[in-house]
Parts: sequence; structure tokens; C-alpha cells
Amino acid sequence: MKTKEELKSSIIEALKTIYDPEIPVDVYELGLIYEVNIDDKNHVEVIMTLTSPSCPVAGSMPAEVEQKVKDVEGVSDVTLELVFDPPWSQDMMSEEAMLELGLM
Repeated sequence: MKTKEELKSSIIEALKTIYDPEIPVDVYELGLIYEVNIDDKNHVEVIMTLTSPSCPVAGSMPAEVEQKVKDVEGVSDVTLELVFDPPWSQDMMSEEAMLELGLM
């Protein structure tokens, strides 16, 4: 059985396979994933946002994130919370994302 750290690492790797269609960077490096919490029963809570509330993938991206996390071996269940506070900004992107987009 995976430790919580190993499970979280696997979840992050899965999240890094999901890309915002408008920006060629994955949702994790973009800073759209605010929290990944795992309880003692391996129930995962993901708190995320979108680049804007009117994002064209507002309907599909949260479902894709939820499914990718559910598919990670060891995850028992997933709760996804979509929030817009604090609002996403470019400051939340990783250095890797900023380099990818030529912002550094």
C-alpha cells in the first residue's frame, strides 16, 4: 500500500497530464490546483480553480481532473471543489510554466 506521500506524488503526476486547451501548460504547473488532501481512507479532496469563470472548459476540465485522480491506484474516492476565491493569476504559475510561456 502506498504512503500518503507516494499517493500524493502519483496524483500530481496524473494532474500533470491535463492541459488547459488555451495554454500549453498542465493544470498543476499553471497553479490551478490549490490543494490535494488525502484522508486516512485514501479519499482525495482536490480544490482547484480555472483561469477564469468563463473558461471554455469550465464544464469538462473539473470532470477530467476528478476522473484522472480516481484512476490513480490506491485512491478510494474523489471530491472535487471548484473555487474562484482566491482568483487565479499568473503569479500562481510555477517557474516551469512561466518559462514554457516565455514569461521569464
